[in-house]
Amino acid sequence: MQLAFVLVEPKVPENVGAAARALCTMGFGELWLVNSDLHTRPEAHWLAHGSDHILDNARIFPDLAAVRNSVDLLMGTSAKTRHRRQDWHTPSGLREVLATKGSSVATAALLFGREDRGLSNDELALCDLLTGIPMKVAYPSLNLAQSVMLYAWEMSGLAETVDNHIVPAEEERLGALRGRLETLLPEMDTPPEGKLSQWVFERLPLLSDRDIGFVHTLCSNVERALVKSKNRTDKPSRDTL
Repeated sequence: MQLAFVLVEPKVPENVGAAARALCTMGFGELWLVNSDLHTRPEAHWLAHGSDHILDNARIFPDLAAVRNSVDLLMGTSAKTRHRRQDWHTPSGLREVLATKGSSVATAALLFGREDRGLSNDELALCDLLTGIPMKVAYPSLNLAQSVMLYAWEMSGLAETVDNHIVPAEEERLGALRGRLETLLPEMDTPPEGKLSQWVFERLPLLSDRDIGFVHTLCSNVERALVKSKNRTDKPSRDTL
């Protein structure tokens, strides 16, 4: 599993450099930025301290939708009180979820919002999972680079539980399963905005590697049954011949 740390429209180049340094010290190398060129600023390199290569190789995306389309699992950082969803995890809880994914997730991305206002509700709605750092007081909040450091430290243990050499077939991944269900559920008269669909997509990222494979098999069986049902409906009866 490749884990990318994504900074969404950061405001302070020093934070970008400090985030790169945090990733380097914890063994990570994938820094992605959304709608930003702050990694090129001298101030970012001043705080990088030996991790300039991470800044130089940072991947840039025009918007969050492009990130969504590039990963199997998208995770957003948020204060728990800012949303209605139930799939909110502490950093250690998030690491436990990721450790079960095995080969079903080739690339996962962890989003960090803007220093002044974080991620918007629409941006959080694009995420498969939400996570946050429990704090004793609401203020002061953590600095962006501090948050990256805490998550990088916590996620560094994934190397002990996830085989990074396995490259799963695209059709077997979690992202492919999400796409199948987005197509399949409406065909079963389950609207995307309905409670059942919401329940499915909130719990889908929590499935283990084995369970994801099982649901892929279940989808295949349902798809075949729908095709047979449609063929029977389309087949003309003797009375119409």
